[in-house]
Amino acid sequence: MLAPSAPDLRAILFDMDGTLADTEELHRQSFNRAFAEFHLDIEWSRAEYHDLLSISGGRERIRRYLQHRRIEADDAAALLRLTGSLHQRKSALYREMLRHSHMTLRPGIRRLIDEARGCELRLGIATSSSRQNVETLLAATLGKGATALFQAVVTSDEVEEKKPSPAVYLHALSQLGETPPHCVAIEDTRNGNLSARAAGLTTVITTHAFTVDNDFAGAALVLDQLGESGRPFRVIAGDAHGATRVDVPLLRRLLAASQNWARNGATARYP
Repeated sequence: MLAPSAPDLRAILFDMDGTLADTEELHRQSFNRAFAEFHLDIEWSRAEYHDLLSISGGRERIRRYLQHRRIEADDAAALLRLTGSLHQRKSALYREMLRHSHMTLRPGIRRLIDEARGCELRLGIATSSSRQNVETLLAATLGKGATALFQAVVTSDEVEEKKPSPAVYLHALSQLGETPPHCVAIEDTRNGNLSARAAGLTTVITTHAFTVDNDFAGAALVLDQLGESGRPFRVIAGDAHGATRVDVPLLRRLLAASQNWARNGATARYP
């Protein structure tokens, strides 16, 4: 009897911060500038921010931290107001800094986007960040109007639930008109991996300084970056099938392997 064929790859879904571009340090700096403007005795170190990234969403990160420190918030309403004001200012500072930062996409991102479009694959973004942040980052790295490269862009403006909830990915799949067996998600954090996996997606992880020690159980492949010509990726976990960069053929192989694992009842790709 012939084995059932694996579904075709039809779409790639990208997280944004840390996945499309290495923006987390810029976020950290903008948080600290906002705290200083509000005359708060808070300055998040890189080590502290590393731990805070376990909380998805900037607003949620601020609220949890202020709750822990009990800073200038006598009741829940005061905490909510302070959190909202801080996050609004932090976001404005971040976009201002981003426009002047000469930010570039992470290795392999532009290449994979161009290749996917050439193969007529659909593209999406699923992020806990805001639409303004997405548009600013895409304009800074891909040029004006780059949002149109993606057939689905789902942000915290559309979906309130943050990762690891699968809500943002489920919404993106709905916008694309696709189902999980035909899609791959590119992520960089534990919460992102949990979110995409909970939505039924095969995941490829590209780590960075803030997430290299995260637990990525269930991911098909964990790498240091997507790889470029002359700059191969480093495999942290999983089977890259001899590839040195993430391209459409590799994603198709990973998707096929994922379907085989699912048929055999497996739930994890690596220990």
